[in-house]
Amino acid sequence: MNEIILEMRNINKYFPGVRALNNVTLNVVSKEIHALVGENGAGKSTLMNILSGVYPCDTYEGEIFFEQKLCQFKSIKDSEKEGIAIIHQEFALNPYMSAAENVFLGNEKARGIFIDWNKTYQEAEQLLRRVGFNKNPDLLVKDLSVGEQQLIEIAKALSKKVKIFILDEPTSALNEAEANSLLELLGQLKNEGVTSIIISHKLNEVRSIADRITVLRDGLVVETLENKNISEDRIIMGMVGREIPDIFPARNHNIGEVMFEVKNWNVFNQSKSRQELFNININAKKGEIVGIAGLMGAGRTELALSIFGHSYGTGISGEVYKEGKAISTRTVSEMIKSKIAYTTEDRKTAGLILSESIKDNIVLVNLWNIAEKGFRNVEMEIRAADKEINALNIRCTGNSQKTLTLSGGNQQKVVLAKWIQIAPDILILDEPTRGIDVGAKREVYSIMNNLAEAGKTVIFISSELPELLGMCDRIYVLNRGRIVGELDQNGDFSQETIMAYIMRNKELANEEKN
Repeated sequence: MNEIILEMRNINKYFPGVRALNNVTLNVVSKEIHALVGENGAGKSTLMNILSGVYPCDTYEGEIFFEQKLCQFKSIKDSEKEGIAIIHQEFALNPYMSAAENVFLGNEKARGIFIDWNKTYQEAEQLLRRVGFNKNPDLLVKDLSVGEQQLIEIAKALSKKVKIFILDEPTSALNEAEANSLLELLGQLKNEGVTSIIISHKLNEVRSIADRITVLRDGLVVETLENKNISEDRIIMGMVGREIPDIFPARNHNIGEVMFEVKNWNVFNQSKSRQELFNININAKKGEIVGIAGLMGAGRTELALSIFGHSYGTGISGEVYKEGKAISTRTVSEMIKSKIAYTTEDRKTAGLILSESIKDNIVLVNLWNIAEKGFRNVEMEIRAADKEINALNIRCTGNSQKTLTLSGGNQQKVVLAKWIQIAPDILILDEPTRGIDVGAKREVYSIMNNLAEAGKTVIFISSELPELLGMCDRIYVLNRGRIVGELDQNGDFSQETIMAYIMRNKELANEEKN
């Protein structure tokens, strides 16, 4: 057994009106991968922000011992000097600088008062190759995938002689292949002597990589488990304080006629230099949940946005039908009038106004309908917001609470509430469970089922194949901008079939190139 490298003792953290951490004690062993799990709002990120100096030592109670030395970090730079580095979900990279330049951003290789660019590029390339980044280090960050940017962040941390990595939801925006590569890299770094603390909602990944798992609930450490043949159900029970017998709730299937249809849909990118979507033909029925599967970059979000008010792309051609009648999709306003809603995959940037109240976010797209003679009616807005807060079980102190202060799961429910306000017939949900805990996921699934049972049509985009298979009646497989397969529950409804469609068509594409 390796020695304890980190001890966080009796940590208490308060925010206005909330005790975020309650006497938390955490021990991390040298050269282990230690997972932190818990529902949104359990205190995981708060605890790691304390460890990394994001929250200075005078803003919390308790002690941190690193390598048996009492540490009082006043900033991130203080923790980095000791060898502790945090990689947040939102990367700290300059998109208009190269991969190599970003590796030493803020930690430049200097020769006197000047940057030694030869040394910078030479050492950056070595670090990037070490973490599996195999592209040209001169490429700008903005031109790289999320997974490649993640590798730059890790290389950046290694350049500072890191001893402990903290990774907050590191695979939430990665496709399956990128996520597996990242987990393999963490295992490799462990063998090289680096300790990692990983926050994740993906329990299958936690079980595959972690040596020990600490469960937090409501700001308390519930337990720390050795990862020896432990089941996901056992971890979930610790997280939520009860068993969740079936993560995918049952639904009464009452599927009707075709409600929504897209025919011969073609889309080019913004500069019209490349075609992104090719002759897409899909349909969805009343009371049906239809999935869109595909690897990152397959065109799933581009398809949704191009349909929803032409919010993405140029040179768009094709037809969209609702209940057999052609409709215009040129503007978001037209889509709303047609009772079609779209929830974005990026709720924090594009789905919500985080600085505003829950009430103002919920009524945002329906203001005109609850106005009185063209003027806002605050009382009607409050009633409308409270109705959705109760219906969707949004856990909050009231409709005036700032949306920023909600957990990820409750923020997602506010996004759903906002669009449910327009009483849509068709909902396009883009990654609605990304970055939320298992309990909140089940609540979102229940909302989807309730909508389908009420005769609504749900189109469900997700990068997580188990939830597509667990929730959908049919699934379209999208690859390289083309529909390459369609599955339903009467056939081979499996992850293997979906991946076979994707891989077979990747091979065909490679053959065409050659």
